[in-house]
Amino acid sequence: MDPKHPLSELNRGRVYFQIMTNEADQTSPTFNRYSWLYRPPTLHSSRKVQAPRIFPCFLLMLGSLLAFAFPVGAASNDHTTIEFKQGDKVVKVLSLDAIRAITPGVSLKIFEPHENRERIYQALPARPVLDNIFGKEWEQAREIVFTSIDGFQPSIPVEKFLAHPAYFAFASPDNAPFTTTNPVQNNEVVQLGPLYLVWDNLNSKELLASGDSDFPYQVMRITVRHDAPFPNILPPPNASAEVKRGYTHFRQHCVACHTINGEGGGKAPELNYPTSVVEYIKPEYLRRWIMSPQSIRYNARMPALPRGIPNAEQVTEELISYLKVMSIMKRDPARP
Repeated sequence: MDPKHPLSELNRGRVYFQIMTNEADQTSPTFNRYSWLYRPPTLHSSRKVQAPRIFPCFLLMLGSLLAFAFPVGAASNDHTTIEFKQGDKVVKVLSLDAIRAITPGVSLKIFEPHENRERIYQALPARPVLDNIFGKEWEQAREIVFTSIDGFQPSIPVEKFLAHPAYFAFASPDNAPFTTTNPVQNNEVVQLGPLYLVWDNLNSKELLASGDSDFPYQVMRITVRHDAPFPNILPPPNASAEVKRGYTHFRQHCVACHTINGEGGGKAPELNYPTSVVEYIKPEYLRRWIMSPQSIRYNARMPALPRGIPNAEQVTEELISYLKVMSIMKRDPARP
């Protein structure tokens, strides 16, 4: 279509811009077709249209829409640097290229828990990277917290890194998209970069059984901690063995996404403050929600407990016991 045609995309866009900048030709057929959007005054061919009162709000809205419709590029959605912290202190901020220069990369085949199939990634062994940035002292730390762009934030015991080979994946082979399709989250396609923590799990039943909780993608910050990372989610010292097991399950399966008393991951809702989930969800529905969220809500984005987890019903009951105890230990996250 001729770009000057009244209904062409280019001409409509030009008229929108002219209206917003007070330069519109009120005799234009396109203007007459769309001018109702802008509440113009009585039109006279010898005068310019006055900017409408809604112009500032409309401009902001238009800018937001254009940002989604016409992204600047892939880099605008990726963090180009990764921050490394020891406690609250920033140790280094490195680009992906700088991290790749630390140690040779490998081609690693794993069982991809997000897709339930084997995949190959280009990856860096995690321990040489951590040694280079933190020194050997990181091995004496308690946990390593991985913060993702989407708010996912697992805290993984250091002993797991000492016992099992971990890797920082940074690309797919043969320039294939560095993405994953997650069937337990409505087949959502997500970018994995800049870093994706993976484990050499094909030869480890323990790693295979742990699911995807310790596979954070879009990692933008890595924090080594010598103290407990989330002190306000701890049950009381005199809690029963069942409650303490529930806390362990919560740490393993839930805290990367959810918060209790404001502590944990930022991807999913707070579970305890000001009202606990055990106070507003009936017990039978809470059990189903934990074990199979999509049996409660169509297209639920929350994943179920990992497939193959032993004694899933017992794990669910212990999780609920922990949540019940925490419901009487509420703490306002806004107060220190």
